[in-house]
Amino acid sequence: MKVKVIIHENEGGGYTAEVPAIPGCVTEGDTRDDLLANLREAVEGCLLTIPGDFSAVDDGGTEEEVDL
Repeated sequence: MKVKVIIHENEGGGYTAEVPAIPGCVTEGDTRDDLLANLREAVEGCLLTIPGDFSAVDDGGTEEEVDL
């Protein structure tokens, strides 16, 4: 599955990512590889717990499409 995510590089180190199509679906990682590994779990958890219609929110960051 491919999902568009917004990736933020944190000032103190590490990364944070959000999935615009799933409000509240956010994860983080110390490295980019850690972040991408955590994304799959975050998306699965959000889809299992958040009911409703999902829409994108644009608030900056770098948008990428990643394989989960």
